Amino acid sequence: MKSILKIDLHLHTGEDPKDRYIPYSARELLRKASEYKFDAIAIANHTEVLYTDALRDYAEQLGIVLIPGVEACVEGKHVVLVNCRQHQQYRRALTFQTLRAYAGQETLIIAPHPFYPKSYCLHEKLEQHIEVFDAIEYSHLHFRLVNFNKKAVALTEKYHLPLVGTSDAHHMSQFGTTYSLVKAEKTIPAILEAIKRKQVQVVTAPLSQWILFRRGQQFLFDLVKKKLFPDSQSDECG
Repeated sequence: MKSILKIDLHLHTGEDPKDRYIPYSARELLRKASEYKFDAIAIANHTEVLYTDALRDYAEQLGIVLIPGVEACVEGKHVVLVNCRQHQQYRRALTFQTLRAYAGQETLIIAPHPFYPKSYCLHEKLEQHIEVFDAIEYSHLHFRLVNFNKKAVALTEKYHLPLVGTSDAHHMSQFGTTYSLVKAEKTIPAILEAIKRKQVQVVTAPLSQWILFRRGQQFLFDLVKKKLFPDSQSDECG
């Protein structure tokens, strides 16, 4: 039976191999997802899939469908794969050509934060390889006067692709700020198929100016951290 499901398909946890500073585990995130009444989530850590039978069963006990996910590195750019193959490293070796092998009914390929001002964002690569993608992300990080999602919205209209809202959470305070409502049965195949059929609605709101100030501080902190500890950068491909 179809219902309106609350989902987030782009979340990070403390097990992320590329981010040492996430202060919560996958189980803690699942408990928060239950508190926020999410129906399904995908943990999409950088370069590695975090999905085990034990974690899936724990999510089921909380009433949540846990979907395998990863934020892969594709020719130096971030791409989110949902319901992807497990136990595989998703690093520099993946190209847009080989990415086509993952396209199909079982996997959802999302263009995350494509036009944000970071080198790992897709930018012009998205339109160059638009046939690879099933959906484009509307990221939580936007403000009334600054919103890098606008170009993403325009591309979904141009190419008739679905827009999915995610928090891309690296901090618990980000979780729940932007998400998707999907009309589907509460199973992985049904959720992914509904998204591909554009049975999805983005729920979001501009963040406050105070958060904009805090994000600016975080950006400066990350620049300093990159200079002092280059190996610790979570958001760089490789």
